Amino acid sequence: MPSLQRKATQISKEAPQRRFVFLLLDGFTMLAFASAIEPLRIANRIAGSKLYSWSLTGENGQEVSCSNGASFKLDMGLAEIDRDDIVLVCGGVDVARATTKPILNWLRREARRGVTMGGLCTGAYSLAKAGLLDNKKATIHWENQDGFLEEFEEVKLTKSVFVMDGNRWTTAGGTSSLDLMLKVIAADHGEDLANTVADQLIYSTIRTDQDTQRLSIPTRIGVRHPKLSQVIQMMEGNIEDPISPADLAEDVGMSTRQLERLFRRYLNRSPKRYYMELRLQKARNLLMQTDMSVINVALACGFASPSHFSKCYRGHYNTTPYRERGTQGVAGGVPGGMPARLSI
Repeated sequence: MPSLQRKATQISKEAPQRRFVFLLLDGFTMLAFASAIEPLRIANRIAGSKLYSWSLTGENGQEVSCSNGASFKLDMGLAEIDRDDIVLVCGGVDVARATTKPILNWLRREARRGVTMGGLCTGAYSLAKAGLLDNKKATIHWENQDGFLEEFEEVKLTKSVFVMDGNRWTTAGGTSSLDLMLKVIAADHGEDLANTVADQLIYSTIRTDQDTQRLSIPTRIGVRHPKLSQVIQMMEGNIEDPISPADLAEDVGMSTRQLERLFRRYLNRSPKRYYMELRLQKARNLLMQTDMSVINVALACGFASPSHFSKCYRGHYNTTPYRERGTQGVAGGVPGGMPARLSI
């Protein structure tokens, strides 16, 4: 065993064992779950002792399927757990439907007993629905943020990869669970063990709660132009009250014509068209994630009238906002909740 592993083992054996209870919601995301449980297994293997244990629980206590169709046998149903256990809610597609009344009651009951609660991927929705994230910092996958913000105003939503606010933990989904668990392992048993676990996983860049989820604007659009990035950032931050192209250009020290040429050259569309696409994208998220009226969605995305909103929406998505909302309902979306299509 390498010297680093020997050192990690010596540190690890001094600390008590932790147990994680993974609450697997129907349709949960496997990647977020695997990214949380595998670091625990590897930490045990490196240390040569059972530092961490885990149990799988779910509403029926028998079996649950994740979003890719794989099924998992559960260890137990919604039974009372030890006060020192840590519950991690694993969410995924159609999390609102999967967040049933028995699930909410169980979460609230265990939270009243002082149990630490975490939400992986869209699991933050379940915690928020149970009222367990009120006045807490939290995060959720970037694609779910618009709807979450509208439904849970009491939650201090961030764009971080993960958040640990006291005994409430949340992650953004995907591999962000790995970053959270490496943070836990480091706090429990030291940086050496956490780094060795990361090495075993071929994970070369450990992110912190200061890292944000999405790629930078230059990386996302494939263009490294500071003024273009600055304008797009202003657009993304002003959806409800759009800024005119003339004002955008003035803010970055350009003429309107120069701004037009910049967008045409790098993005093959006008600033006005690009801005409209951003607004319509947010509108679609709100239609599919919340039970906001079409009128309120239109206003939230900077449209002065429902008729103008409907015309622009139809021109971009080849359907009306009303039909979009109706189709989502048939597909299994839940009013006031996250849609079936979201979450990786």
